[in-house]
Parts: sequence; structure tokens; C-alpha cells
Amino acid sequence: MSLKIAVITPGGDAPGMNAAIRAVVRESLKEKWKVFGVYFGYQGLIEKNIRQLNSRSVSGIIQHGGTILKSSRCEQIKTDSGLKKAISTLKELKIDYLIVIGGDGSIKAAEKISKYIPVICIPASIDNDVFGTDETIGFDTAIDTAVEAIDKIRDTATSFERIFVVEVMGREHGFLALSCAVASGAEIVIIPEIKYDLEKIAKKVKEDKNKGKTSEIIIFAEGSGNPQEFAIKLEAKTKIPTRVSSLGYIQRGGSPSARSRIIASLFGEHAVELIKKNQKNKVVVIQNNKVKSLDIKEVTNNEKQIDKHLLELIQNLA
Repeated sequence: MSLKIAVITPGGDAPGMNAAIRAVVRESLKEKWKVFGVYFGYQGLIEKNIRQLNSRSVSGIIQHGGTILKSSRCEQIKTDSGLKKAISTLKELKIDYLIVIGGDGSIKAAEKISKYIPVICIPASIDNDVFGTDETIGFDTAIDTAVEAIDKIRDTATSFERIFVVEVMGREHGFLALSCAVASGAEIVIIPEIKYDLEKIAKKVKEDKNKGKTSEIIIFAEGSGNPQEFAIKLEAKTKIPTRVSSLGYIQRGGSPSARSRIIASLFGEHAVELIKKNQKNKVVVIQNNKVKSLDIKEVTNNEKQIDKHLLELIQNLA
């Protein structure tokens, strides 16, 4: 069958997106399909910023972070008029399938589009907050990037015998913060899902100090509040110098890890396989190291839960 496929990377970028784009394009071209890249996310779909891609379009990109298709935050896609323009563009180009590479918000927008044009979604987000998949593209790389920085901060924390509050990304969920805390040996982690108790944290910090600990690393997910205010209050209660370091957008950039590249390539391949089987409105996921798919409504109608075992592990090993 001769098909027209469009691929798009809306929302926040994640290391490994380029590897997924590469896999989608080359697997599609192998089937003699025409592939179109939508530039600047859903905004590009609304504004018809679309170009046809070939094998050379994705040459030499697997090792680069970000997305060659660019991205943007598009509020218009959440409106009826914006959605209507996006659908109109896809129908005008006679696109048979839209492949969406993005996070939770991008997939929710894709679910609305799926009522008019078949979609296949590939979860890519450093937040790892997509329901149904053990891991999203870019999550592994973001952990590595953050942990490398946290290890260096630990050196300074030990030298000056300070508390360091390290803010990592995670506006609504603490998946990244939890993994970073385990991997860096952090003493405490604060995530949006659980309201923190300042009195208990201060008590633990003082107990650690009495035991001879010379540094304290607290991983603070950005959605948990204001880390500066938290640090000021904690220092007042513990009388221990407390500093804040925000890792910010460094977590999104950089060359994707080998694992992120492999998962992205497998996800891209599976997306094309689903289309070959005439499957519609699916989200590619990985569960127990096996790549499979779920219905898009199952993914958008459910919320991923944090791993409480990781939280307990952090507390037990601190």
C-alpha cells in the first residue's frame, strides 16, 4: 500500500527524539511510503510548516539531542479553532497517518486528532510520565546528565559541610527526581505527589549531622514548590548552611545515551509496524523490556503512578 506519513515532535524536547525520527523515516521509506516532517510541533501543523523528508534528511542525526523538526508550545491546539486548522492541514495533504513523538500533553492532543486522522504516538519525555510505558525516550539520558551534575555538587557540599538542595525538572511528577535521588545517593527527595514535612526533614538532617555526615543532598522536583524558600526555612531550623542549585534545561539537552537511542529506534520501528498492520490510534510502549502498544484512550485516561519502592529505597539507603 502507498501511504503518506507525517511525523511531528510537539512539546518539550527529549534526547533521542532524532533517533526516533530517523527510524520512522527510514522504516517508512523502506515501504515506499512518502514521509513529511512537521516543523515546530502543533504550531507548524496549524501554520502548514511541512516538508517532505528523504533518507538523507535524517542522516547523521542519531547522536544529537533536541529535534531536527524543532518544537514549540502550542496553546492553539487546545482550542477548537486550532484543532480544526491542524486537521484541515492533514486532510489537505492527504496524510494517512500522523506519528506524534512527545510526552503526556502531546499524546493528549494527538488523541483529539485521532478522531479525524489515524495517529500513532511514540512517548518521548525526560519526565517519564506517560502511562503504560516503563520508560520514555530521553529519560535515561536526563538521569545521566543530572546525576553527573549532582556528583559534582556533592564534592562542594562535602568540602564546605553544607546542605545542597538540587532542583530537577518535574512540574507535576517526581519520576525523574526519584531516579536521580537513587542514582546519586541523595539523602532526601521531595516530589509533587507527596507533601513534604519540613519538621521531619530538619530532624533527619540534624540526626545525620550528629552521626558524622559531612554533606546532605536533597533532590527537589520543581513542581514541589519554591526551593529557595525551602532552603531558607531549612537553614533556619538546622543552623546548617543550605544552598540551592537548579539544574534547569541542561537535563533536556546533550547527546542521547545509548539506551535512549536504542529505545527510540525500537519505538520508531514498532510505530511503522503498527501502520503496516493497519493499526490505528495506538501508543508505543515498553513493558518488561518488550515493545508493544496500547490504545491511545487507555493511555490518556489513566495517570502513571510513582514507584513507592524507590522512595522507600532512598530512605533506607540514606
